[in-house]
Amino acid sequence: MEDPTPRDDSRIVVGVDGSPESVQALKWAAALAPTLGTVITAVTAWHFETVVSPYAATEWDPEADALEVISDAVGEAFGEEPPEGLRTLCRRGNPAQVLIDAGRDARMIIVGSRGHGGFAGLLLGSVSQACVEHATCPVLVVHRGSVAPATGDATPGKVASGLPGGD
Repeated sequence: MEDPTPRDDSRIVVGVDGSPESVQALKWAAALAPTLGTVITAVTAWHFETVVSPYAATEWDPEADALEVISDAVGEAFGEEPPEGLRTLCRRGNPAQVLIDAGRDARMIIVGSRGHGGFAGLLLGSVSQACVEHATCPVLVVHRGSVAPATGDATPGKVASGLPGGD
């Protein structure tokens, strides 16, 4: 039976939060994109709860901070030569849901195993786990110490992948 939902297999969506794992996820995307004939969309999300307090910061611009995070991560991953066709996307919302939505018609989603927050001993962070559980495309989870294939470094790393449709 043919899938009724058209798929745009021309993109790899990468979750970026500024962590070393998300920078490594960008490098994995750059290594895979030429082989898959895709371009990269680096996605960051910002979300905060509204708090009423006399001590609340009034000058904080979360969108500007998120744009800086994604710019810094892209610079760290690629220096002055980002991959051709690289796009960045900054959205307000729950990071997992933003990535799942951005990856709805993508070839795949790549995320780090854990970013800023969570417990160091967890195999997957909450965002990567949500993506693996709910994304409609394959998800590649890059763990600390993994090395993208194009770097030429033969050091083994840990990478987990998930395909949609599993329970």
